Formats: sequence, C-alpha cells, structure tokens
Amino acid sequence: MTTALLIIDVQQALCSGEYECFQIKRVIDRINGLSAKARNKGLPVVLIQHEEKGSPLAYNADGWQLAEGLQTAPQDLRVRKTTPDSFYQTHLHDQLQELDVSRLIICGLQTDYCVNATVRQALKLGYDVVLAADAHSTVDNGNMAAEDIIAEHNKDLAHLTSAVARIDVVPANDIRP
Repeated sequence: MTTALLIIDVQQALCSGEYECFQIKRVIDRINGLSAKARNKGLPVVLIQHEEKGSPLAYNADGWQLAEGLQTAPQDLRVRKTTPDSFYQTHLHDQLQELDVSRLIICGLQTDYCVNATVRQALKLGYDVVLAADAHSTVDNGNMAAEDIIAEHNKDLAHLTSAVARIDVVPANDIRP
C-alpha cells in the first residue's frame, strides 16, 4: 500500500491578512513535519492550489501562491483546482492511480470547505484516509468559531464509513506515513 500526502490550499491569501485561518503558523508547522516525514520515506507529496477568478485566489495572483513558510520540494506534485473537491475535474485521481496510491494523509485549508469535500470524495473513491486532526484550519463563519468548526469536523469525519475504505483522524505527530 502506497501512501501520499495531500496538502490542500495552503496559499498566501488564506494564511495572512483578512482571510488568515485559525492558528495558521502552528498548522503550517504541523504540515511541514508531515511533509518532511513523507519525503524522507520517498512518498509523494501533492500540493493542491485553489483558484478562483476575480478573487485573491486568482491564478498566479499573490494570494494564489503557496504560503510563506510552507516547505516544498522540487519533486512535489502540483494540482490546480476550481472547486472544493480536489478530485473534481483535476488529474489528481489519475496521478495517484499511476503511483499505486491507496492511502492518503490529508491536511490543509479550509476545514469546512476543501478539506471536508476532499476527504469525503477520497473515501468514495476507495482511498483509506488519515486526516491530520491538528493540521487543518479555517476561519470563523459568523455562527461558529474556527476552533469549534475544526473540532466538529474532526468528530464528524471520524464517524464516516465506507464499504471499501476507512478514515482515521489522528494528530500529526502520531501519523506514520
């Protein structure tokens, strides 16, 4: 079983300024720890970037760039997407299939949008998923604080079931790539 690490939307617009996600520096540190472990084991690391015309996440805009402090490597794979689901109308699934990946470690931004949608689609596609419980984040939504949104998604996603795949929600330091 080959494992890949998906790092979702850790982009400048979501890591600073008006849309800065909750405890983003700690989250990026956790993600950097996961990616270092994955690269040391020779596992694929996939950097996923959201793009949306007319927004701070417009392709190639400053906000679209990967966040300062996020450690990357030349061999990392890159995927551009335009919807919360990282698989929808992208080449992600094909790339993972070519690499014989059956297990995904998922982290990144934003918990209640792209992380949630990607975790759910990964399970539907038959991937075993490990969600890094403390390596994803979001912003307050007007009804709930970011910290509560993260906790609720960790709890809810841990209870998802699939006939062919499983999900574990685990702190980043306890994940073994």
